[in-house]
Amino acid sequence: MGKITNIGILTSGGDSPGMNAAIRAVVRAGIYHGFKVFGIRHGYNGMIYNQIKELKSHDVANTIQRGGTFLKTARSKEFMTPEGMEIAYNNLKLNKIDALVIIGGDGSFRGALEFSNKYDIPCIGIPGTIDNDIFGTDDTIGYDTAINTVIEAVDKIRDTASSHERLFFIEVMGRDAGFIALRAGIACGAEAILIPEVETPIETLKEHLENGFKRKKSSNIILVAEGEKAGGAFEIAKAVEKDFKDYSVRVTVLGHIQRGGSPSAYDRFLASRLGVAAVEALMEDQRSIMVGTQNQQVVYVPFSKSVKAHKPIDPKLLELIEILNV
Repeated sequence: MGKITNIGILTSGGDSPGMNAAIRAVVRAGIYHGFKVFGIRHGYNGMIYNQIKELKSHDVANTIQRGGTFLKTARSKEFMTPEGMEIAYNNLKLNKIDALVIIGGDGSFRGALEFSNKYDIPCIGIPGTIDNDIFGTDDTIGYDTAINTVIEAVDKIRDTASSHERLFFIEVMGRDAGFIALRAGIACGAEAILIPEVETPIETLKEHLENGFKRKKSSNIILVAEGEKAGGAFEIAKAVEKDFKDYSVRVTVLGHIQRGGSPSAYDRFLASRLGVAAVEALMEDQRSIMVGTQNQQVVYVPFSKSVKAHKPIDPKLLELIEILNV
């Protein structure tokens, strides 16, 4: 590759609050440093179908506060074929794009790594996912907004749970990772948190609830990550309800409300910081890396690590749940 002059930017996979703020930061940082920046609509599909347009500073005005992604997003099976990648690369050449910034999760970064290796084009990743499950960064764009959405919903459910002395199982997103359930559960005072990383036998949960009833708790909130091994909120509720017939059991699935909404102040800040960092990484001849944060500092993490390594749950947070539910 020669000197970079034109940068393409796309959002891929699931949307998350703050993606627009990241796009805005890449566009304006790119222009500030003398690049042209091209928006690619509908993720990798947009590369295949040439949905590519240059973005000016005014194109990203009044977007920092908007949820979702104005570039739209998609998951592209076609891109992961040799024929799809070839078409995508030819369209990048047609538009004279010589570097890419990809906002998304580990699946998006896997595609970027393979594409970069095959066609020798620099690719920089910005972690955008509400799950916060990408190795190498303390936080991902959208995570803070998502947990605040969960907390707001649980606080409202707690009111009716207390009024009716009910046991609520609330399912949150996190098919493969329990970061949303864990942090939101601690913040809203959940009586128990079930996550896929830690197996919680039903009998252990029942014992925990029984102890709570003995302490005359008027309500119970159990947060369940959707990927929890026991089968999700509905299945767990059925298993528990059989032994607590005098207690009214209810299930609420928060679903996709966790993805939407105006991004929090922290997500806007994080997205802005990482968007600028992505452009600066290209200026430093970086490639096939993700820009993230560790201990409040921007770091570069190779795609090979971010997509292969597993981000662990902090065991001290699990201990915190036990302490706070005495």
